[in-house]
Amino acid sequence: MRPTSQSADGPARLAGPAGRPREPSGAAPSRLRSLRKYWRILRVSLTERLTYRADFFLTTTLRFLPMVTTILLWEAIFTGSRQDELGGFSRHEMIAYLLLVHISRMFSSMPGLAFGIARDIRDGTLKKYLLQPIDMIAYLVSYRVAHKMAYIATSALPYGLLFLACGSYFDGFPDALTLLAYFVALLLGFAIGFFFEACIGMVGFWFLEVTSFLYVVNTVNFFISGQMLPLDILPPFWATLLKGLPFQYMAYFQAAVFLGKIQGWDLVWGLLAELGWAVLFIVLARVLYRLGLRRYSAYGG
Repeated sequence: MRPTSQSADGPARLAGPAGRPREPSGAAPSRLRSLRKYWRILRVSLTERLTYRADFFLTTTLRFLPMVTTILLWEAIFTGSRQDELGGFSRHEMIAYLLLVHISRMFSSMPGLAFGIARDIRDGTLKKYLLQPIDMIAYLVSYRVAHKMAYIATSALPYGLLFLACGSYFDGFPDALTLLAYFVALLLGFAIGFFFEACIGMVGFWFLEVTSFLYVVNTVNFFISGQMLPLDILPPFWATLLKGLPFQYMAYFQAAVFLGKIQGWDLVWGLLAELGWAVLFIVLARVLYRLGLRRYSAYGG
């Protein structure tokens, strides 16, 4: 007969080599069913989003208006300064950077995520995740991935036309390795953007109203992530400081990689640092969620 091992808090399990207990045979199928569950959530969410593709298309088109205003603003700044470069960016590179920032934000921006988590906590509707075999964070990741897929698919045509019209601002296409690093940076930017917003939303476990806090965080993030202007334009001390924070990976870093401003070992270390920040925010979101549930009383809803 095969030996068994009896744990102090559970039933006997089959022992593997050297008497080590084996995982129950149903563990792998259970994980597979869990993955299938969130895959179905993603598919349903994607179908829901594509139902309103006309609204997506109109919203994307309207977002071009601020882009046009920003381009005209920087054209006026370069004309008034009578300089060929500002912070190491030429006139064409500056416009190209501002266009690429919108691609970065297409992946890292998570509108409504933090507010939605804080609202569910405050109103007591968070218990819908606790009463069902659904993990809140995994559900929100699946839902947000579906949202991004629908948004990218819907906005591909207008963005493609815009970049085609502004092709003169780009000094060519990056090489294959740089392009690969750019796409990796975009995907890691999604992870940082999502789990940072999730961490901010979970502040609602400790504070009843976080709307003002969210507004301040989003306003500051708009500047320090490089959405407004390249971080290189700032004084050296502030540029170095902000490049050491995770927020640059939500806008600046990806655009700088595409334009060839970050190369060689600086690019390698930058990607490793981005991966490190992504893992940190993933772990932090999990820890805050578990700590917050200990305080959660499920009032309201």
